Amino acid sequence: MPEFRAVLFDFFGTLTQPVKRGVAHRFTAELLGCPVDVLAAVLDRSYYQRASGRFGDAEATLRWVCEQVGVHPPESVLRSAVTSRHRAVRADTRLRDEAVPVLTGLKRRGVRTGLVSDCTHELPVFLPQLAVAPLLDVWVFSVQVGRCKPDPALYLAACRRLELPPDACLYVGDGGSQELTGAQRAGMTAVRLAAPDLAEHLVFNAEPDWTGPTLRSLDEVLDLVSPAIVPA
Repeated sequence: MPEFRAVLFDFFGTLTQPVKRGVAHRFTAELLGCPVDVLAAVLDRSYYQRASGRFGDAEATLRWVCEQVGVHPPESVLRSAVTSRHRAVRADTRLRDEAVPVLTGLKRRGVRTGLVSDCTHELPVFLPQLAVAPLLDVWVFSVQVGRCKPDPALYLAACRRLELPPDACLYVGDGGSQELTGAQRAGMTAVRLAAPDLAEHLVFNAEPDWTGPTLRSLDEVLDLVSPAIVPA
């Protein structure tokens, strides 16, 4: 491995535990007046459109989803459902136990850190509330950039904000959205997090044929960067 000046992380399934839709999503469906499985089906098949911000802000996006489901809630109900969905996605998000220690360890080594995430409107709102937020130097969200992985625009946006070339950056992800190949094409070194708990992770466009470096635990990232400098 070369000497890295920054490590960029995927969010869902990498800095977090595996994502599964919890019971809170049922309340959103009830507000909208549709079966939860019908709502989930529309959300699944439209993920990349929504994650690229194609339908506008959170309310406009959920209004489009409602049209696909076949319901037409009043604006007051739609706003409540946006809030409900935000709470549901937040409830599904649990940081890995290793996330804060790994990011802290990187900072102690003088290595910069960043987040490159495919996401819908919820994550940019609640990320500042999470313990990892102050340990990340840059945040790049697909819904704000208007592109999803493996588009090089996301990775290169992080590099510009870090003022580093791609070959100075290590990318770590679980492999969703063909993100590892995308990072490589952008000029980065990529490693896959293949933690045992990811077997049932909610993931789109996975990368099962990855043959590059693989980690079994997030804390192995620290083995790939220079050790901390200890004062004499």
